Amino acid sequence: MTQPSSDPAWFPLSLRLDDAPVLVVGGGDIAVNKTRLLLAHRARISVIATWLVADMQRWAEEGRLAHIAAQASDDTLRAAIPGSRLVYAATDDRALNRHVAAIARGMNVPVCAVDDPQPSTFITPAQVHRGAVRIAISTGGAAPVLARRLRAQVEAMIPDGTGALADFMRARRQDVGAACPDIGRRRRVWESFLDGAGAQAARAGDMARAGRILDDLIAGKAPGGEVWLVGAGPGDPDLLTLRALRLMQDADAVLYDQLLSPDLLDRVRRDAELVFVGKQRDRHTMPQADINAELVRRARLGQRVLRLKGGDPFVFGRGGEEIEALMAARVPFQVVPGITAANGCAAYAGIPLTHRDCAQSCMFVTGHARADGVLDLPWDSMARPGQTIVIYMGVTSLPALCAGLTRHGLPGDWPAAIIERGTRPDQRVLTGTLATLPALARDNGVGSPALVIVGQVVSHRVISP
Repeated sequence: MTQPSSDPAWFPLSLRLDDAPVLVVGGGDIAVNKTRLLLAHRARISVIATWLVADMQRWAEEGRLAHIAAQASDDTLRAAIPGSRLVYAATDDRALNRHVAAIARGMNVPVCAVDDPQPSTFITPAQVHRGAVRIAISTGGAAPVLARRLRAQVEAMIPDGTGALADFMRARRQDVGAACPDIGRRRRVWESFLDGAGAQAARAGDMARAGRILDDLIAGKAPGGEVWLVGAGPGDPDLLTLRALRLMQDADAVLYDQLLSPDLLDRVRRDAELVFVGKQRDRHTMPQADINAELVRRARLGQRVLRLKGGDPFVFGRGGEEIEALMAARVPFQVVPGITAANGCAAYAGIPLTHRDCAQSCMFVTGHARADGVLDLPWDSMARPGQTIVIYMGVTSLPALCAGLTRHGLPGDWPAAIIERGTRPDQRVLTGTLATLPALARDNGVGSPALVIVGQVVSHRVISP
């Protein structure tokens, strides 16, 4: 515990509370948050309150805290405070909290009046827990709501398996120290472990694999490579999954496509090699077979290779072909799903993909024509009421798509929409019918990337006021 400074607020950032007696005054919503934190620190908690909210009552019934069912009178406080390691004044009565703080200070017991630094002798920062890893965030009592918001952001950045990783490193610390007496080499081993597949294995709970990787690093063997097939979502960087963002920060090389928003690449580690494989309609900078071979080649060189794809790798993204090549070459890989364009673009456009009144199913199809220009699609299955059709890569073939659907039974006034650059700041949405949509797209210069939605759900489009 640090010592008080001239500032009355001080912080038990590294205080060990295992079985330490802590007194909480209050049994409501304010007290429950502090009590939850103390339980995580394995404190021995007593609570003075005439009543308890549901969570507090459950903890009392489970024996995780002792409930002193009484008013916070001077006699009750003076009987309970001595011997306490810390006191939290956590009622919704500011004057009462200050009175509790005054009594605790008079007994030389550290006290925190929640959200009130002036009478407190310490302030508990917002904290992120991942097992042995604990991160504290404090604004010195100036802005506790800001501290909580910052904690939420840090929570999102720290993987759940970080505690397991710390436990693994603690268990192997002496082994690495004995094998690598030189501190520089020891540091390099741990850095290679943390930057590579070893840390990921430990986070996932695969301690056997993590141990083998660490043993290889100690022995001086080069770490093996791995490929990560990651869905980047439909365009808005905020739609990246947390796992996708973490792998983007870990990759040595990134193979990416034309459909990705430039803003997404800004999230990649700065020193990673960016390799454009340029898959566009009628112009493939690198054929798929060459992409597969490049993934294998780089992994065999020991690189952590990120195959970054728009949307989801397994929805018109050729992810299945790539993992088949990796499996054949016995290259380790991971697949991270992404928000596919159908979900993301429809949501940002305000169009529900299903609706109880008019669409009980949804079909995804690709609008790519064959080499001879023919659209080989399941027209009879598509041209049905009661469902939504989402057409990927259908801008060029839009006239033929709309004509095919009307030819196979849908009326010309059937609702349809095209979403250009969906989820991005410059998103455009045009709504019409099968009869009018091709001309609307042509007259407004719609280009790729764009998504077509056909069905009565388009008539249910809503735009937030």
